[in-house]
Amino acid sequence: MSDKEAGMGKESPGEKGYRTPGLRGTQTTTMFRVFNPELFIKPNKPVMAFGLVSITLCVGYLGYMHAMKENDQQLYEVIDSEGEKYMRRKTSKWD
Repeated sequence: MSDKEAGMGKESPGEKGYRTPGLRGTQTTTMFRVFNPELFIKPNKPVMAFGLVSITLCVGYLGYMHAMKENDQQLYEVIDSEGEKYMRRKTSKWD
């Protein structure tokens, strides 16, 4: 009696009923594959690392520009009616 007949063994990949995991094993149209290539293309780690570094640098640069804009706002010294001095940011009519 073989393992398969006894129900103890697993089916090998070449046997009937075996399916490839994910969408690679399903029947799809060419149009579906064109519009959803990320489902069928194997992940490329160097490209993923480059993209992650690029996005991180872009977000960091935007944060840097925002910080420089905040620091660049011009301040001037104001004396109120009671004679106290304090610093105030310049504003425009549009604010």
